[in-house]
Amino acid sequence: MRFYLISDNVDTQLGMRLAGIEGVVVHEENEVREALEKAMNTEDIAVILMTEKLVVLCPELIYELKLNRSCPLIVEIPDRHGNGRTKDSITKYVQDAIGIKLK
Repeated sequence: MRFYLISDNVDTQLGMRLAGIEGVVVHEENEVREALEKAMNTEDIAVILMTEKLVVLCPELIYELKLNRSCPLIVEIPDRHGNGRTKDSITKYVQDAIGIKLK
């Protein structure tokens, strides 16, 4: 089982490649969807790393895949510009998964 990177940044891809993680650089929503579909259907990929900027391009698809598929695991990673994650992102996943609003 292996990791796979879907990034919007060549520097992130290069750093991950130095760590032995292959991946692809994309910029448009349709490219993200194609790369994600290809990675989700590759049997030996266990973890998909995605930069936060790309997750913002198609959040509904990412949330649906995280909630309904156990493998591969999709992990959002910050890019070199910092962490753009909102403070409630984990809360939203839990609310969607169990159907109860948390305070």
